[in-house]
Amino acid sequence: MALAIYRKYRPKSFGEFLGQREISEVLKNAARQNRLAHAYLFCGPRGTGKTTAARLLAKLANCLTRKTDSSFHQKGEPCNYCVHCSDIDAGKALDVIEIDAASNRGIDEIRNLKEGIRLSPAVHDHKVVIIDETHMLTKEAFNALLKTLEEPPAHAILVLATTEYEKVPPTISSRCQRFYFRKLPVEEIKSKLKRIALAEKIQATDEALELIASAAEGSLRDAESLFDQMASFSGSIDAEAVEKNLGQVGLARIVTLAGHIFENNLSAALQYIGKLNEGGYNVVDLNKELIHYLRRVISLKVDPNLATLFERQFTAKDLDQLKKHGELVDMNKHINLLRSLIRAYSEMRYSPFASVPLEIAIIENLQKKE
Repeated sequence: MALAIYRKYRPKSFGEFLGQREISEVLKNAARQNRLAHAYLFCGPRGTGKTTAARLLAKLANCLTRKTDSSFHQKGEPCNYCVHCSDIDAGKALDVIEIDAASNRGIDEIRNLKEGIRLSPAVHDHKVVIIDETHMLTKEAFNALLKTLEEPPAHAILVLATTEYEKVPPTISSRCQRFYFRKLPVEEIKSKLKRIALAEKIQATDEALELIASAAEGSLRDAESLFDQMASFSGSIDAEAVEKNLGQVGLARIVTLAGHIFENNLSAALQYIGKLNEGGYNVVDLNKELIHYLRRVISLKVDPNLATLFERQFTAKDLDQLKKHGELVDMNKHINLLRSLIRAYSEMRYSPFASVPLEIAIIENLQKKE
């Protein structure tokens, strides 16, 4: 069975770790100074590298080369070739324990974990326990974990990972060093996909990779899974194939439709919607993406400083187009249009005539000045 792309190209060092530069530097500096903490809480959206960072931390704590080579130790990176690093990469390390709290959420499982932590490591210097989806633990399980987090054995490191930080009790989070993982920028995800395409000898257009990166909504793992899915259809990936298979409309088509709207060209806007509908594109998704695009254009018109934030979501070329459309904004008119599109979106999801609410919303808001 072929290894999934997101597993095959999982970062093996903090130098390869994308999108979380500050977190990487803090952990590397802690390793250089031999100041790795006994408990960490990694929180953030799915697919942003929490479990990967936990495994890199396990390698940092147990790397034999770091232990014996003082000059390499100052790099703050695992060597990736000693037996300990190799075992952790292969998932064979006896002293690196990964638990899915979604299926091991009760007090009995945590009590067993506490007993196991107190035993000395079998092979490595440190026993590292990674508890994924920590927020799924029961109240009793959290209480059982408290004392271990507060006073763990010297050889133990606990890493808690969660996508829902607000569900973790303050008594737990206060006993950990907390790191917040952010969604990755579209450009960084796209660059990683380009490297994977090159390594796998898969032909993929820039537009297709950008659409995949955008559809992943900041999750590198989701982007790599989508790329894997598209690559399985054929040896090449283009934007049209991505749009058809994912049911999403690419940014280029959204920009074209938005252009007709900002130019107040009702006829062109309706014809374009009809063309996409006849072509089998998902018009509900078209409206959703149009709403997101218009609210960004309007927000940028109100506060040009938001361009810094949008740099994480758009390429430089797309951001320039966003700014050009911002110059055409009529605040009252386009805010009313946005309200109409939001209302139309609710209607489209349950209507047998999906394109009709969208067309009516555009007619109502554009025909007034014709």
